[in-house]
Amino acid sequence: MKKKNMYLGLLSLLSVSAALGQNWTETKSGDWTKVSNKGGQTLGYAAASGVKLLTDKGFAFKDLNKNGKLDKYEDWRLSADVRAKDLASQMTIEQIAGLMLYSKHQPIPAAAGGPFAGTYNGKIFAQSGAKVADLSDQQREFLTKDNLRHVLITSVQSPEAAAEWNNNAQALVEGLGLGIPINSSSDPRHGTRADAEFNAGAGGTISMWPGSLGLAATFNPEVVKRFGQIAATEYRALGIATALSPQIDLATDPRWNRVSGTFGEDPQLATDMARAYVDGFQTSTGANEITGGWGYHSVNAMVKHWPGGGSGEGGRDAHYGYGKYAVYPGKNFQTHFLPFLNGAFKLSGKTGMASAVMPYYTISYGQDKKYGENVGNSYNKYIIHDLLRTKYKYDGVVCTDWLITADETAVDVFLTGKSWGVEKLSVAQRHYKILMNGVDQFGGNNESEPVIEAYKMGVKDHGEAFMRARFEQSAVRLLKNIFRVGLFENPYLEPQVAAKSVGTAEFMKAGYQTQLESVVMLKNKTKTLPLTKGKTVYIPKRFTPAGRNFLGMDIPEKLEYPVNLNIVKKYFNVTDNPAEADYALVFMRSPDSGGGYSIPDAKAGGTGYVPVSLQYGDYTAQGTRDPSMAGGDPLEKFTNRTYNGKTAKTINTTDLGMVTETYAMMKGKPVIVALQVSNPTVVKEFEGQSNAILAHFGVQDQALMDILTGAHEPSALLPMQFPADMKTVEAQAEDVPRDMTSYRDSEGHMYDFGFGLNWKGVIQDARTAKYKQGVLSLK
Repeated sequence: MKKKNMYLGLLSLLSVSAALGQNWTETKSGDWTKVSNKGGQTLGYAAASGVKLLTDKGFAFKDLNKNGKLDKYEDWRLSADVRAKDLASQMTIEQIAGLMLYSKHQPIPAAAGGPFAGTYNGKIFAQSGAKVADLSDQQREFLTKDNLRHVLITSVQSPEAAAEWNNNAQALVEGLGLGIPINSSSDPRHGTRADAEFNAGAGGTISMWPGSLGLAATFNPEVVKRFGQIAATEYRALGIATALSPQIDLATDPRWNRVSGTFGEDPQLATDMARAYVDGFQTSTGANEITGGWGYHSVNAMVKHWPGGGSGEGGRDAHYGYGKYAVYPGKNFQTHFLPFLNGAFKLSGKTGMASAVMPYYTISYGQDKKYGENVGNSYNKYIIHDLLRTKYKYDGVVCTDWLITADETAVDVFLTGKSWGVEKLSVAQRHYKILMNGVDQFGGNNESEPVIEAYKMGVKDHGEAFMRARFEQSAVRLLKNIFRVGLFENPYLEPQVAAKSVGTAEFMKAGYQTQLESVVMLKNKTKTLPLTKGKTVYIPKRFTPAGRNFLGMDIPEKLEYPVNLNIVKKYFNVTDNPAEADYALVFMRSPDSGGGYSIPDAKAGGTGYVPVSLQYGDYTAQGTRDPSMAGGDPLEKFTNRTYNGKTAKTINTTDLGMVTETYAMMKGKPVIVALQVSNPTVVKEFEGQSNAILAHFGVQDQALMDILTGAHEPSALLPMQFPADMKTVEAQAEDVPRDMTSYRDSEGHMYDFGFGLNWKGVIQDARTAKYKQGVLSLK
């Protein structure tokens, strides 16, 4: 009997042991080990990192700081807030300074030259013998020496390479200090390759969707939410846990070169789209949810650009010194807050608000009524501390835009420092000023030294305890965004799974369907569309003159077909002889006159300031603002930036010739124009010589063919006004939405916000009833 009791007692002890000590299993996955906690979180760790497991009540945990005990921040059962505070309290100032950095752009593998160059053991990638997924010398340095943990990834060779690079980088940092994982990010990467063929049965490297304006043109927030859910799934498969998007500035000036990245000019539409986008990206559901809507499919959304950057004077952009000033002639400053306050900061989903926000480069001229500062938004105490942090109670991460603490070297260079309004401060003083406003992070900064110098300045002014608390405050915000998406538990990926999770047939189909739903039919004279398949079409070649891109890199001239003829030939016969054609298809782009600054004019002794034109023909500004509302730069000896009397020449004026010449050659046969829209366009120069016009915002050629031939009925609406002429463009206020006279075409239709045609005529539905009402305002 005694033996039996002993036996039962031993069984009982073993069952308790199993319950307490064997509640998890380990499996090897390449160079890392996967730990499955039954009823708990899945862990991943690399043997090379030196991290061991701790156990408590039958569960496994990672001993990230290698001290042999379970710290609060290592305990996945605790809240992200508790864990972040515990970890922040253990961090050195040097470690927090590194956490405050956001890397410069990182292509994988590193480029051989140019602004994003990198080396491998001192050699360029092609000569180094390195693998695609290896870390560059520069990446190793900023991850180890500078404690950087936020990496901006641009291009990747493949999903597998992205996953392998992620694992290599995570294994490196897991073995350093407190074992804080990398939070990788991306700018929007779901744009289309126009010449790619869609096949419902085959995936691709990543699903393809219309640009932001195209998403807005659907006037359907649910479509945008679905995009966010799919994009987040693909991002996480690539190791990306933060999206540097959405761009929710109101595009109130039609000339701005970033209009195409927005949801248009209407506050209500942009607000609804912002909310849907962030909800889609941030929300995990079911088994993927950890807590509060956050989880393994969540991607932190960094909304930009507070308080709105769409009102640059003359339509100029603040990436350049010549565009540093945002102006508010319509006294409409607060309306630009709406997509943030009522959209991104007031979500429908459980995550509540966008986890991060990026202020824009601009000086919001004359809007700081409290301190009277005209400085870039991240430097402006009123805009960050008083409004964003205090009045509107935003407590997520605030990250500066890229390169704002560096020195300006020229007013017309993209990759120069953008320390607008604080050019006389030292680099360390700029960091200090930004930190004291309540900003947490520095975009495009790989070096921690200036942040540490800023800390020392704060200690001198306020004492050690104050500055330590200030640094921990930012550390907690930054760490919470890493904890909530599960990276502390398992930052590792399985490359084969990543490849299968990106660009699936389902995701590609959803993207393609949305492309179809994003194309606006502006004109359909005598029901020219849809066209009959199998007919013969003439497509003129497009000439692109030599020039430079926004980075200043040379672009050679080109003469080429503007579409993939192999795709077109699946719908039509193609001829080079207009006399043989039943129809002509002309593919053109919005006019591009540059950013409003002319280097030749400046070199000739002028100010350099010229108009930004939205028409193809030469445009000379008459009776425009003189003097300018704002001006002044250390590199300029004047403050009046007027362009009155100056002429703008459009780089792609030959696009207009494509229509006019084709119209003449077709001798009355139908001419159909497909206009790729980057900005509202003055269409009066060619509208009368076209029978039908489709406006799109970046779709595959195949999507246009499906609409042209009636496989899909157009359903999209204009997310902004198309101006009648440049006179109304000049007369509108940079900060006021929907304040232009819209173009009226030969059919009597106004190309106004919310206008679009289907096969029956002008679209009037629940979307137009909701959004075509008056403009919302926060005044």
